[in-house]
Amino acid sequence: MAAAALVVALLLAVSELGHWRSSAALGQLQATEAARGQVERLLRRMIDAETGQRGYLLTGHRDYLDPTRQAADDVRDALARLQAYYAAEPAALPVLQELETMSLRKLSELETTQALFDDGKVDQWRNLMLTGIGKEQMEALRGAASRLLALEQAKVDLGRSDLRQTLQGSRVGVALLALGLLAGLALYLRQAAALAAQRAALQRAVQAERDQLEVQVRHRTAELTELARHLQTAREDERHHLARELHDELGALLTTAKLDAARLKSRIGQGQPEALERLAHLGQTLDAGIALKRRIIEDLRPSMLEHLGLATSLETLVQEFGAQSGLQVKVALQPLTLAPAVQLTAFRLVQEALTNIAKHAQARQLTLTLTAAEGGAQLLVQDDGRGFDPATAPRSAHGLVGMRYRVVSDGGRLQLQSAPGQGTRIEAWLPTA
Repeated sequence: MAAAALVVALLLAVSELGHWRSSAALGQLQATEAARGQVERLLRRMIDAETGQRGYLLTGHRDYLDPTRQAADDVRDALARLQAYYAAEPAALPVLQELETMSLRKLSELETTQALFDDGKVDQWRNLMLTGIGKEQMEALRGAASRLLALEQAKVDLGRSDLRQTLQGSRVGVALLALGLLAGLALYLRQAAALAAQRAALQRAVQAERDQLEVQVRHRTAELTELARHLQTAREDERHHLARELHDELGALLTTAKLDAARLKSRIGQGQPEALERLAHLGQTLDAGIALKRRIIEDLRPSMLEHLGLATSLETLVQEFGAQSGLQVKVALQPLTLAPAVQLTAFRLVQEALTNIAKHAQARQLTLTLTAAEGGAQLLVQDDGRGFDPATAPRSAHGLVGMRYRVVSDGGRLQLQSAPGQGTRIEAWLPTA
């Protein structure tokens, strides 16, 4: 008993020492990650500020200035936090000072440009932007941020090394103590039979509990799947409602404005060419607004599905995509009878696939087929782009996850095949009505 008590005391000592050192290393790593987050936050907010200012300069709408003001406040807050963090690190202060200087200069440049724009000094603010000083300041700011991130990465590497050494030491200590415990284990050999019986009984109890938990998990999974399907349906219903509101309300407003502009043009006559020119520009703007409204409505709720059917809608969608992107398109679509919800799933799947191709694939050719197979519909979208490794797809790739879920929730299945340099193949089986 004395030997066992000594071994237990040593084990606790090794465990506590390892825990203390690991906690200290993790605390340092958390502080380092927080500092990295502040640097990255500063960079993002500076980009937001510049983007908001560009939007304001292009449109004149002051709504674009709200993100710019908020970004400026966030940049100053991030600088204050970094000052507090690096107060005890003299080696990093020059880099931090450079980062602060360039950030404040960039904010000052943005404010100066805005002030010139507000004062109507068009040539001055355009010349200020054409000097390239904003680009130089952003490059210098990124350089200082990169150096700070490099310093923090060095801390992370050092912290990880300390953590590995701590874990290795704890592992060796526990292993040695385990060898000591093996000696005490010999004293309990006479109870092996009883322990075996108890273990068997415990395993049976655990298995029974596990079976019960599996039943509960299946039940909860079914409930969550049904809930998710309901939420997806509610989302599509809301999009349909929004599309209808845009079509009825916004469409009526734009059409009325177009008619009013036409009446004004007919009444002004040719005696005021400047007014006629402005009315013509207004008409073009209203036409663009009407076209934008139609694109938004089609994206929210594709009316082609209701009027033309799935095959024609998919062909129109892919042909327009090919015309816009310059891709060579091959289409082979067989008219099939599908439930409205399944048709919408197939249409959204192709939309998502085309979006990914436009953003990432760098493809030259696109193939889309819809055929009857296995008592259902087989939908295939394939490109010859650069592809990717599905095993290393980022966790932020919600499009692929959402694509798979929508197919499965409608009783179908989806298979994704891709490899670097070998294109991407998305194949889905959907049930027919």
